Amino acid sequence: MGKWTRRDLVKAGLAASAGAMTGNNLLAEGRAPESTAAAPVFAQVAATEAKTLRERLLLDYGWRFALGNATDPDKDFGFGKLRREGTFAKAGRVDGPAAPRFDDSAWRKVDLPHDWAVELPFVNDPILVEHGGKPLGREFPETSIGWYRREFVLPASDAGRHIFLEFDGIFRNATVFFNGHYMADNMSGYAPLPLDLTDFANFGDKTPAKPGADPTGRNVLVVRVDASLDEGWFYEGAGIYRHAWLTKTAPVHVAQWGSYVRSDFGSVTGVVTSSDQSNVFVSTEVTNGGDVDVIGRVHTALIDPAGKTVATVTSEPATIAARETQMFATHTIVWHPEIWSLGVPNLYRAVTTVEADGVAIDHDEVTFGFRTLRFDPNKGFFLNGRPVKVKGTCNHQDHAGVGEAIPDRIQAYRLERLKWMGSNACRTSHNPPTPEFLDACDRMGMLVMDETRMMSSNPEGMSELERLIKRDRNHPSVFIWSLGNEEPEQGNTRGARIVRTMKTLQQKLDPSRLATTAMNSGYGGVGVSTVVDVQGVNYNDSLIDAYHREHPQQAMIGTETASTLATRGIYANDAPRGYMSAYDTEKPRWGNTAEEWWSFYDDREFLAGGFAWTGFDYRGETTPYKWPCISSHFGILDTCGFAKDTAYYYRTWWGAEPALHLLPHWNWEGKQGQEIAVWAYCNQDSVELFLNGTSLGSQAVKKNSHLEWKVPYAPGVLEARASKGGKVVLTDKRETAGPAAKIVAVADRPKIAADGQDLAVINVSIVDAQGRPVPTAGNKVKFSVNGPGNVIGVGNGDPSCHEPDKASERSAFNGLCMAIVQSRRGEAGAISVTVAADGLEAATVEVISAAGALVPIVD
Repeated sequence: MGKWTRRDLVKAGLAASAGAMTGNNLLAEGRAPESTAAAPVFAQVAATEAKTLRERLLLDYGWRFALGNATDPDKDFGFGKLRREGTFAKAGRVDGPAAPRFDDSAWRKVDLPHDWAVELPFVNDPILVEHGGKPLGREFPETSIGWYRREFVLPASDAGRHIFLEFDGIFRNATVFFNGHYMADNMSGYAPLPLDLTDFANFGDKTPAKPGADPTGRNVLVVRVDASLDEGWFYEGAGIYRHAWLTKTAPVHVAQWGSYVRSDFGSVTGVVTSSDQSNVFVSTEVTNGGDVDVIGRVHTALIDPAGKTVATVTSEPATIAARETQMFATHTIVWHPEIWSLGVPNLYRAVTTVEADGVAIDHDEVTFGFRTLRFDPNKGFFLNGRPVKVKGTCNHQDHAGVGEAIPDRIQAYRLERLKWMGSNACRTSHNPPTPEFLDACDRMGMLVMDETRMMSSNPEGMSELERLIKRDRNHPSVFIWSLGNEEPEQGNTRGARIVRTMKTLQQKLDPSRLATTAMNSGYGGVGVSTVVDVQGVNYNDSLIDAYHREHPQQAMIGTETASTLATRGIYANDAPRGYMSAYDTEKPRWGNTAEEWWSFYDDREFLAGGFAWTGFDYRGETTPYKWPCISSHFGILDTCGFAKDTAYYYRTWWGAEPALHLLPHWNWEGKQGQEIAVWAYCNQDSVELFLNGTSLGSQAVKKNSHLEWKVPYAPGVLEARASKGGKVVLTDKRETAGPAAKIVAVADRPKIAADGQDLAVINVSIVDAQGRPVPTAGNKVKFSVNGPGNVIGVGNGDPSCHEPDKASERSAFNGLCMAIVQSRRGEAGAISVTVAADGLEAATVEVISAAGALVPIVD
């Protein structure tokens, strides 16, 4: 192959930068940035020309959608109908909606993320209820296939560039067509799907050359989604439920997830601080999609949280062979880095520019952080040399109002709720998360156990694992990989062989982290325990001490704990309505109460901590009930994020602030004189309880426990007073409320971005005439919006509520409900949300939708 000259690059459209690089070719020597003479020139080009070198465009808007049929091709728009030439017989010749000229004008307009399952009615079927009660499956062909179509134009100026498509997540069995060509099948409902569209793309004008003709640059993207098979035993949704992206690059470019940044503090084994220095190793995979070899090099600038370049490094030049990928490995040193920690999650950027024959032709950027991770078999987990007890929750990925199609802001909102109760870690049970979830964890200082869906060394399992690790390995929040969950072969030699192969790949792709699997049996022996670095334990507290004695060199972590059962605002089990008591007393045969598991783990220094099942309620797994339940009772928070009483237990013993919480509510009409169990969670010295001003006694606080009184019910005021050092420092009250009289509505934020993505959560409570919460209120409230916003979902946290999520009204459940109001892209202004109910004083809340920078989109 020949080598490209600068003239060749210009002809191919790669010389987007007019400024050729003339700096020295530098080895990575670990020098401070001021000694890297050529670096500032290179970095300047990267900063000024980045947008012309690479474009990443959001492909969420302007889709058409229709339900198909899993068994009848006539009802599936003729797709797959028996013909002389089969559906895949000829490249570029497909039928039905996959054909470019198919008329989709009657299809519904939708934007991504989109979950069509959340729009379906609930169905009373024992198996469906375990999956959220939505009609998906082979038995429901009419609602288990979804078609998506999107047209867009690639201008003539894009000719010569490479065009890449990326779906962050599609549930499930997605078949992708582009311009009438079959592109790929993607089985996984969770792993990202990247595709190179270059060879199949049309480039040209937006307007037809003559009436009735297609624009020369018209492209048609089609996705058929088959949700008739599931991967989990819980609600998984259906559709393109995460973002889609279109990226344009030069033929020579940084490969997909090809930038990997790893910091290493070397000999520093104790506490890491900003007074230390860190090695930084940057690996960059550069792909040459052209037909001739080029001489290339990469330059990386490391930028601190304030935007200052603190180090630069440039590789030696190397030949990047045509149609091949070349790895460039560089090294530098950052002096006095700002550390990523739970309290101060400092984030750096690594900005990489690819140069070919003296011309900057591609630009890539990743976020990373400086921190150290260490597991000690006897002392637990250490972050930056300091012991950190993992106070984690497992979570699925659905939320009230939106199902699986969670907007980015809701990802952050959920983390805010978890951090409010003192949590410092999440396990992505049981699948790869959306990238925006990890971005939020990076920003907010939340540790992540990142889990793959399929524990297998077959091609699909290895592909899913590779995509997970390469995509997520730069996130400082990710502190351990999980290679499986409660797998049938976790305790035998075949399981060990499988995980050994997976772990070998994990270590090759990311040697900076350890691996575990979430095991509920088969510990020790010949199984997976012999392979993983950290022994993951699901439940089975009675086996932990013995395992530690017998395997003193292996660190341990509670990959899944608790499974405490509770329904918000309910204080007695109610099987006909499908509710569980919110006292911390209810658990399945395998589980523990919050107090039981946390007391056990907190008392054992060798345990790194644990992940409670679950942070949020989720659709499906309705243990211990069936219908009318359609969602779980395991959450510490309900599906909306409203706190159950157990959330205050965790806030009390996980949080750093003085805490006092009193339960239950004090509206017990018809139970005058009957004993009511009154609990208090408190982390002070003692708590004294009063009813209508009369003391019912004081009790000393025991660590990780609760206080309890038996109180004959009388309407009025129940008050707890917490003391520290003999002085009252906190009080909490429960008052008997009168009839519901008015609505209180509060937005989680007063200002959002007018980008069509951002949103406000409108939390609603029903109160009496004196403003006291009415804890049993079930009024149906209606949401109306005036201004540039839309209600995209509603919820109330009731595990047995069958009202639609996609609506503008919702019944309150035990006094609470909520709506999600999203901005409109490019429309700034005041969004006024009025919340009304028959017989109640309405409430209005205003949210400002502010103009600002918009994420570039595909027109």
